Amino acid sequence: MGKAAASDAIVVHTFGDSILDCARYNVQGVHPGQLIVRNDDRLFPEFSGRDLSTRGPARLDHRAVDGATVGGLPSQVRALRPTERSVALLTIGGNDLLAGLAGDRGSGIQRFVAALDAFLRDLPIRPVLLGTVYDPTFGDDGKNFLSTHADLARANLQRVNEAIGSLAQRYGRLVDLHAHFLRGDPSWFTRTIEPSLTGASEVRRAFLAAL
Repeated sequence: MGKAAASDAIVVHTFGDSILDCARYNVQGVHPGQLIVRNDDRLFPEFSGRDLSTRGPARLDHRAVDGATVGGLPSQVRALRPTERSVALLTIGGNDLLAGLAGDRGSGIQRFVAALDAFLRDLPIRPVLLGTVYDPTFGDDGKNFLSTHADLARANLQRVNEAIGSLAQRYGRLVDLHAHFLRGDPSWFTRTIEPSLTGASEVRRAFLAAL
């Protein structure tokens, strides 16, 4: 019976960057994938009974890496063993923007999209839930922390998110973290751009709704 239960389990695979790998940024050491599979009822009583484990067997295969860019995604699928009930969660693009795409005036974003498309095409998991890149300035250009002018950076953020949206239609579902986090407040962030404990739960909220 144990083997049958294991084979029937929903397996949540997380890929990408610190939006999904943010445990080091909160004192509780939790990240969204953990909370999706099994909520911490002490920390988040609102989500009691709403995690995947409440519905049946579920487990997490956490592969997202803080600081990852699109070029690092292929290394996250090494020794991947998906099941018939696997689902993939992916957040990527924020570090690519920080590393130069925010100021892109050429073909940089096109190369980003091509690399992400290739990764998704080869990923042996469906569906894939793709999260957009959020804006920790809440749309306030006066809080721009980049060396790139806010107008250009915001336009390129929009281009990246539009591309993620298009790929989500092709490979799975879109999780609009950008829109969700615009309804939040600064307590959702730590170290300017990272999800705080509250932020980790809000990332969970958005992905859980899509699941």
